Amino acid sequence: MSLSRLQVTDFRCLQSAQIDLDRRFTLISGPNASGKTSLLEAIYVLGRGRSFRTRRLEHLIRHGKERFVVFGEVDTAHRRVNVGVEGSRAGIRARIDGDTPPSLAELALQLPVQIIDPEVHHLIEEGPARRRRFLDWGTFHVEQSFVGHWRRYQQALRQRNAALKKRQPRSVVSVWDTDLVRSGELLSDARARYVSALSPSAKLIGEKLLGMELALSYRAGWSKELTLPEALNQSWNHDVEAGATQIGPHRAELAIRLDGAAVKDRVSRGQQKLLAAALLIAQIRLFPDDSAVQPSLLLDDPAAELDDDRLAGLIHEVSSDAVQLIVTTLHGEFAAFGQPGRCYTVAAGSIEPADVSRGT
Repeated sequence: MSLSRLQVTDFRCLQSAQIDLDRRFTLISGPNASGKTSLLEAIYVLGRGRSFRTRRLEHLIRHGKERFVVFGEVDTAHRRVNVGVEGSRAGIRARIDGDTPPSLAELALQLPVQIIDPEVHHLIEEGPARRRRFLDWGTFHVEQSFVGHWRRYQQALRQRNAALKKRQPRSVVSVWDTDLVRSGELLSDARARYVSALSPSAKLIGEKLLGMELALSYRAGWSKELTLPEALNQSWNHDVEAGATQIGPHRAELAIRLDGAAVKDRVSRGQQKLLAAALLIAQIRLFPDDSAVQPSLLLDDPAAELDDDRLAGLIHEVSSDAVQLIVTTLHGEFAAFGQPGRCYTVAAGSIEPADVSRGT
């Protein structure tokens, strides 16, 4: 099942909006700068606890207001779940069925959401941190024990780095090594399994969208010739000099090759977009069949910067999946996705229902 209702208050240009969403396909149309992307961003924040457009929380709050609120009703296979986030300059707070979750990661269990937008190429173009987030979101949904390993590793890493920064002796710094190694190995093994499971689907979709052979591999963040304890020992002098741990899963990378060459060496911006889309679609397809909620895929103006053939290929791949589609467009129709179950128009931050039969 999927997100069935969304309420937004004082989020970017949206003063107050409420929409009901179709479990299969909802179309949102309107001119540029009308609030379409902000609506998708609100859904993303509800499922991720962060924006895909900015790291600065104050940018999400409507001008002149102190906070924003996003509320959603998610219909699962078992029941309806109420999910809400409130953001202020002090941070984001989440509520799930009236209770405060132990972390924002719990939002993803209730509303798994991904986005393909005009900036999707950053998944390929930017550094390893963005691709690690991509891996971790997918691994979390396939192996839910993963989040525990990730939290323990991050805690041990923060403590170890704090000791290094204070120039503590090795006997003090190494107190955290046991937890770092145990959780780091479990985290890294889970990521490696996920990449192995993701690779066949990604290869197939990459061939269809790009006409090239797509290959993925996982680099753990330390030499494959060494165990993690051996790598930590070998890196000690570098850690002391830098005042931070220089090896480990926090330095891992998802390596991507097309026709045998590293992607940064050979692909255009348009190819980067299709490659990133291929990875995201492959990730959606790997989503567990027995999950109580299906993933929501947000498509922000998918016609931007793609020619007709490439757009048609992308739409074919997306439409073949059991996923909730929420699509924005400049025009009141997008026939390639089929008939929308619900349709809305956005103008100057105001959202109104549209005629589903006409898409306008």
